[in-house]
Amino acid sequence: MAQKKYLQAKLTQFLREDRIQLWKPPYTDENKEVGLALKDLAKKYSDRLECCEREVEKVIEEIRCKAIERGTGNENYRTTGIATIEVFLPQRLRKDKKRLLETRLHVTGRDLRSKIAETFGFQENYIKIVINKKQLQLEQSLEEQGVTHNVKAMVLELKQSEEDVRKHLQVEEEEQNEAELKEKQIQRTKRGLEILAQRAEMVDPETMPYLDIANQTGRPIRIPPSQRKSLMLAMGYHEKGRALLKRKEYGIALPCLLDADRYFCECCRELLDTVDNYAVLQLDIVWCYFRLEQLECLDDAEKKLNLAQACFKNCYGDNHQRLVTIKGNCGKEKVLFLRLYLLQGIRNYHSGNGEEAREHLNKARELFKELYIDPSKVHNLLQLGFTAQEARLGLRACDGNVDHAAIHISNRREELAQIRKEEKEKRKRRLESINSLRGMGYSTRAAKQALHQAKGNLDDALKILLSNPHMWWLQDSDPENNRRQASPSQESIDQLVYMGFDTVVAEAALRVFGGNVQLAAQTLAHHGGSLPADLQLSGEDSSSTPSTSPSHSAGTSSASTDEDMETEAVNEILEDIPEHEEDYLDSTLEDEEIIIAEYLSYVENIKSATVKN
Repeated sequence: MAQKKYLQAKLTQFLREDRIQLWKPPYTDENKEVGLALKDLAKKYSDRLECCEREVEKVIEEIRCKAIERGTGNENYRTTGIATIEVFLPQRLRKDKKRLLETRLHVTGRDLRSKIAETFGFQENYIKIVINKKQLQLEQSLEEQGVTHNVKAMVLELKQSEEDVRKHLQVEEEEQNEAELKEKQIQRTKRGLEILAQRAEMVDPETMPYLDIANQTGRPIRIPPSQRKSLMLAMGYHEKGRALLKRKEYGIALPCLLDADRYFCECCRELLDTVDNYAVLQLDIVWCYFRLEQLECLDDAEKKLNLAQACFKNCYGDNHQRLVTIKGNCGKEKVLFLRLYLLQGIRNYHSGNGEEAREHLNKARELFKELYIDPSKVHNLLQLGFTAQEARLGLRACDGNVDHAAIHISNRREELAQIRKEEKEKRKRRLESINSLRGMGYSTRAAKQALHQAKGNLDDALKILLSNPHMWWLQDSDPENNRRQASPSQESIDQLVYMGFDTVVAEAALRVFGGNVQLAAQTLAHHGGSLPADLQLSGEDSSSTPSTSPSHSAGTSSASTDEDMETEAVNEILEDIPEHEEDYLDSTLEDEEIIIAEYLSYVENIKSATVKN
């Protein structure tokens, strides 16, 4: 398959260089049939490439037919408005299948999915469509999603076709259940990440893991609040996608990676240039397309790889100098460059650029030799109580020296333990401050916002709350914290009157603050004994009673079920977040070794043919 793609790319280059238009005479006659001149052209190019003439002729004919189909589609689109979409199918359905589909662009994504399912024999609910590196949205029209004439659509299959199911009746139910589980898994991933993002600042520092972005030393980076949710969603989808890549579930991994890319693009450029997460994501996306054998669907693969390379340079410095200064070595990060060079070599080979492909593949091979780890050394470190992952990372950081690796791993453990201790204490102090403000009657949300504005200073946060009493209305989702008292107790009113406040004002303040005497007193005192106008209730508000639902107890079971489902979704996300902060740098390189050898054999064949010529 890879060799055929190279031949197609090379012949396309020749045709462009020679300015040959295959859809016109003498290569195509008036009936759009192949002309006799095509055979002479095939012989010319087969001699030039030292390839089988019959194979070259077959590929040129495929290019000619595709050009005619494209021209017919263009004419049809101009006259009727009916667009042509090139559909890229999963590997098992690619042979002898027409991959062009006609549709109007005002139809919805659901309509297109139904048409693709019907045309190519899928079950509609068990496929996902990716166009322009985005999942097709079912309720929006194709026009709204930027779908145009001659666009490429990739089909990701969550379940086998009905034909295959009929061949394997004994596992039909299992396959359907598997597909349904995968779809539910995708939805749970989305829900779990949304919950984590919403709870970004409501975690227990003692027990609750969460997503952070760190610099090269492992210390968290301060994230602007406006970008925190986007960044958490981006990192969450990326971690989920990486977990699926490890399990080789590429069809489910790709939507997660594309969602991660979308959310990362909502973050500022300065942030993306500070850390290597975004660069690693670009490699993972291209790798996923490659493993799905759909690189031709990724029109900007070269752009993504160049973006990754530029981002690595910004993060690590020229020749990794910044990385060496900070961490003392760059051995672990070289794994990323090995994959970068490998993907650059593959992309160039598929584009017909044999020399560039050889150059990048040789760089990948040299790096592989440098990063290869003797299994006996890993075993020695395992005997010392380290994990296999720590052993691989430590050996690569110390150029394969076992003693140095053991010291490096131990030191790194101590450094990270100290960083985690400091961060835990910092978050614990923050929670204590939040609880102090809550004890004064403020909601958790109001306390957090005030502390954020005060940069964590409790006294300044209290001043902010007293100066801005409307912040009291920043309520939590807990209805118990959102109560407003229609009729304050006489005892509470008397307490405020005893402090010197007017009876009417005291009662109004207690209504506003849900009967909280301390909060009402603080606010009245701060504002000279009066209630600010923006806090005074209208007659309708003051006569209202706390909202109580007669079905509250009946709904408890349903609410509990929803909470359990949310907990399950969050836990599923957290399970895929690796414990080791350098997990993304750890690789056995087994797949890379095989692929490097495979593609080097392809480019060596090109070299042999060139030498013969």
